[in-house]
Amino acid sequence: MAPEVAKEEEKMVGVKIQSKAHVKPNKPIGRRECQLITFDLPYIAFYYNQKLLIYKGGVSDFEGIVGRLKDGLGVVLEEFYQLAGKLGKSEDGVFRVEYDDDMDGVEVAVAAAEGIAIADLAVEEGTDKLKELVPYNGVLNVEGLRRPLLAVQITKLKDGLALGCALNHAILDGTSTWHFMSSWAEICNGSHSISVPPFLDRTKARNTRVTLDISLPSSNGDVTPDPASPPLREKVFKFPESAIDKIKSRVNSNPNPSGKPFSTFQALSSHVWRAVTRARNLKPEDITVYTVFADCRKRVDPPMPESYFGNLIQAVFTGTAAGLLAAHPEEFAAGMIQKAIEAHDAKAIEVRNSDWEANPKIFQWKDAGVNCVAVGSSPRFKVYEVDFGFGKPEIVRSGCNNRFDGMVYLYQGKSGGRSIDVEISLEGGAMENLEKDEEFLMEEVVA
Repeated sequence: MAPEVAKEEEKMVGVKIQSKAHVKPNKPIGRRECQLITFDLPYIAFYYNQKLLIYKGGVSDFEGIVGRLKDGLGVVLEEFYQLAGKLGKSEDGVFRVEYDDDMDGVEVAVAAAEGIAIADLAVEEGTDKLKELVPYNGVLNVEGLRRPLLAVQITKLKDGLALGCALNHAILDGTSTWHFMSSWAEICNGSHSISVPPFLDRTKARNTRVTLDISLPSSNGDVTPDPASPPLREKVFKFPESAIDKIKSRVNSNPNPSGKPFSTFQALSSHVWRAVTRARNLKPEDITVYTVFADCRKRVDPPMPESYFGNLIQAVFTGTAAGLLAAHPEEFAAGMIQKAIEAHDAKAIEVRNSDWEANPKIFQWKDAGVNCVAVGSSPRFKVYEVDFGFGKPEIVRSGCNNRFDGMVYLYQGKSGGRSIDVEISLEGGAMENLEKDEEFLMEEVVA
């Protein structure tokens, strides 16, 4: 065993689960069922989504904080009760969320890792040192048939605490995830009710019943790497406001043929896509694809409220030859991304849904394809505003689930404003090239 591996394993042995319990809504809900719809079902074979928030302080009153977090969870689940349920199937094989007051509820683990300091976790590379702080590593969404749809782990650190959450991606997307997290924090800060209740009726967005024949896999909760795939590295690149403004200004310096200015997201997407393509040393004729998981709440007809609870996202694709991407200025890539996003209107969504319903395909987390860059999460999510009453988080990261070569998560930067953190997973050699790419890094970016 290499010394660095041994050292890492020794460090992570310090995470010890002390107790496990279940939290249910504080008031009776009764029996509730809600079918999963076409927007939900493609993710049934993805892994649980994992989010990790690390807070400074709270050590002296750790038990009290755990109690308040559990109490607040019981209140917020009165509205978000679907997270306290399980997946089920109707007699004709239609997946649904089922809740009953007799169910266990949300799994909450309390752990201690008092040998690990926040500084140990602040290194912006890799997820190995974070893995034991988040539950349900390597657990597929379909296992929600027998597991809770939300699992939480609260870990006492040397100088703070870590809140790790695993949320079943078959029942909610990023917008719903952070709506729930901010609502939970709202209750913990003394509110008796949440300001924006979730909109729970998915059938208002789509009411087609789709039968899926997918069996429950056996799992020991470990992600088994594909031996044919090169090992990945993960790294966070921090773009301050000044860098974001410079990227956006540069992309918009030449007139866009469409007449529309490029958004911050489109400008940064162009910057990342071009840089990752350079780092991969692709042949000019190799096709590279950029994938955006677009929020469809305002795109469907009729539009759904921002508080819609579930998955209301679809993957939007655009692609070109690596040589063309490199030969053209940044606005070429930004224009393709802008065009693809704008074309994804209610009509395009209807066609996509109808095609999928006629021939349902279950996606796997690694189905993005070769030379893909896929963007999840959003800097619009106010992740550093999730304050449960003991301060704002110091670090927000994704867990190790649902990562593949080219997966990118965008987060609001801790400094706020227009700063953005770009969390990238790449094959090791490509990541090494990216780390040396001065055009990508600019002089202001912290890697």
